[in-house]
Amino acid sequence: MSNNTNIVPESYPMNGGDGSNSYTKNSYFQRAGTNAMKAIIDDVIAEKLYVEKQISSSKSTFRIADLGCSVGPNTFIAMQNIIDAVQQKYQSQGFASHMPEFQVFFNDHTSNDFNTLFASLPPERPYLATGVPGSFHGQLFPDFSLDFVHSSYALQWLSKVPEELLNKNSAAWNKGRVHYESAPDEVAQAYTDQFAKDITIFLDGRAKELVVGGLMVLIMPGITNGIPHSCSATGLMFDFLGHCLMDMAKEGLISEVQVDSFNLPVYVASPKEMTQLVERNGCFSIERMEITQPWTRVDDLSGQTCTMHLRAGMEGIISKHFGTEIIDELFDRYYKKHGEFIGLLESKRNEGNQLFIILKRI
Repeated sequence: MSNNTNIVPESYPMNGGDGSNSYTKNSYFQRAGTNAMKAIIDDVIAEKLYVEKQISSSKSTFRIADLGCSVGPNTFIAMQNIIDAVQQKYQSQGFASHMPEFQVFFNDHTSNDFNTLFASLPPERPYLATGVPGSFHGQLFPDFSLDFVHSSYALQWLSKVPEELLNKNSAAWNKGRVHYESAPDEVAQAYTDQFAKDITIFLDGRAKELVVGGLMVLIMPGITNGIPHSCSATGLMFDFLGHCLMDMAKEGLISEVQVDSFNLPVYVASPKEMTQLVERNGCFSIERMEITQPWTRVDDLSGQTCTMHLRAGMEGIISKHFGTEIIDELFDRYYKKHGEFIGLLESKRNEGNQLFIILKRI
């Protein structure tokens, strides 16, 4: 159990395996986000992917990387959708006889459950599969070696918790909270600054790896320009989790010191923020960028679904800091607060909660 730590996400993977609390069984929201964007991704591949260069060169392999792939099955669905669209592009251009081989690189942190990932690979997949462990905050592949990069619900994870949040002498000390929704502006700014550093490094790495004309699809939690952080669905979810932890601290089940030293390394960005970071990098054109709403009904956010989803993603981080013995109690309390969460979410409903981006290497 840790009493004071700068949380590094790579040390705390999503719940592996395929049990009832696993990410494999509880990743509905990510899958809904991927499915909602399929038609747009298909259209951009049809319009923007330049296959003539592939035909005119000796290269016969189309290489795709899924960054932050986790353990499936969402990554397999996304990769199949991309390959289907690329194959359709070749056929529509009259290049069916020049169809390339496909290679997919599945990337995540070294602590990811790659055993479950590869054990559940589709048996009839139309691609060669390769695992690439390591952080995407930096270069992972040789220069100009990738044709397509995909990342879904991974870029919201910061490489580390901003150090100011743990400094009692800092205006950004995040006492009694685990995120930045209801925190002072200094706390939110520390998160914003760390996110900007991380995305800058991410884009620099991808600029080296993608071929000119290559495409990159990014899907992550998002918030509309100008909307307060307190209106973010993801942020509200974390705020309620923090309330549950503070209630447990007041009852003596955990200490307040433990809560004060615990901050979730997750940031919800706006289109404006991402646009500025992409333009500052200078190596990509923005083909699409929009806030979407993949969950159209409140029924999609049932108490059981929300709780299991949150547990699958956060149990590793929480148990490392507070110990495994509090997990069942914590998420039972969260489940019981779900009605309050939905009521508050409805009162602050905005245009969407997912940021969808397609970039082209120029």
